[in-house]
Amino acid sequence: MNSKDLFERCLHVAPGGVHSPVRAFKSVGGNPLFFARGEGAYLYSVEGERYIDFCQSFGPNILGHRDPDVEKVLLETVELGWCFGACEPYSLELAEYIRQHLHWVHKIRFVCSGTEAVMSALRVARAATNRPYVLKFDGCYHGHADSMLVKAGSGLAGEASSDSAGVGHAIAQQTLVCPLDDEAALEKIFKAHPGKIAALIVEPMPANYGLLLQRPEFIQKACDLARADGALVIFDEVISGFRVAFGGMTERLGIEPDLVTYGKIIGGGLAVGAYAGKSLLMDQVAPAGPVYQAGTLSANPLAMRTGLATLKKLKSANVHAALDSRTLEFTHSLKTIVAKKGFDVVSMGSVFWIHPKVTKPLRSLGDLPAGMGDLYRKLFHALLKNGIYLAPSGYEVGFLSLAHTPEILGDALSRFEEALREF
Repeated sequence: MNSKDLFERCLHVAPGGVHSPVRAFKSVGGNPLFFARGEGAYLYSVEGERYIDFCQSFGPNILGHRDPDVEKVLLETVELGWCFGACEPYSLELAEYIRQHLHWVHKIRFVCSGTEAVMSALRVARAATNRPYVLKFDGCYHGHADSMLVKAGSGLAGEASSDSAGVGHAIAQQTLVCPLDDEAALEKIFKAHPGKIAALIVEPMPANYGLLLQRPEFIQKACDLARADGALVIFDEVISGFRVAFGGMTERLGIEPDLVTYGKIIGGGLAVGAYAGKSLLMDQVAPAGPVYQAGTLSANPLAMRTGLATLKKLKSANVHAALDSRTLEFTHSLKTIVAKKGFDVVSMGSVFWIHPKVTKPLRSLGDLPAGMGDLYRKLFHALLKNGIYLAPSGYEVGFLSLAHTPEILGDALSRFEEALREF
């Protein structure tokens, strides 16, 4: 069994041979690797090769693959039941734990993905405000709901156009789009659509087009403009929630949203999402209110119990402090290594991004340097050859986990050096 043969078989049964586009290696070239198992900081390919994994399933595995404490809970839960489609105590325990530690979460609804969480939060916002438009930012990704697959258009302030086939013009027009890090453009959009914007949605740590760290002043200005106009503020913390701090960027910034979306970490590596916020808004959701949203697999026991085990370990093992320290030390050394080939590293918490060196901070799509794809393609394959697995796209970020011990990170730095000698 090898990856090349498996991919050729997959091409006959799945679109592009994959079940999520970035897995196809389209942006880096070559055939995707197939992995048979993961453990701690490592992934093991079907060929039997071991790789230090800095993708960590695009973020959920903050404790690493198959953390033994979480695995124990998962195996216990398998014997209790997988999916009930009925009320159970496990989602209650997770919801109470989250609300206990995040005071801006009054009520929460569990779903099965970040996309579903965002889609539902936007529906709540429109219902609560009785307004037609949603405002998003170019450079923030909020899943593949139709109204979020849009890009900046031309003409009127904030005008959007479809960013995917199958998204109709009328749907695209319900979303307004603003550049990141541009207060003037933001003010112009609110002036052009007074009293019409239901919500402003933003990744407070944009991490899907690279790590575009925002000035806190810009996030605060965006929230102030929204609230002055009567619009709600939605923080998309699917990536940053429980990752850059237990309370995510909401905690780091000290700015509280009206609604917030989560995913990734709260399932402990299983499929999960959630939207949460103030009771007045969340009580709009059925069966308490008129906003319909449902899901057969929502709050399934496996994801609820592994999620709670993960969050409890984040607290008991002081994981965020350990990861912050390790990431700072790792990225400081990594900067020196990659600088020799014209790259730089930026980080927030345990999230990092390698990008071509530039003269100013990268905060918006317009700041991204030309030729990023070609440079990253070479880097990716050089690292892969030397046992390092990063996400197969130069616009995806990397993640450290608790399983990335100082010894493993030291080994990773040596592998980076070796790869760049061959670059």
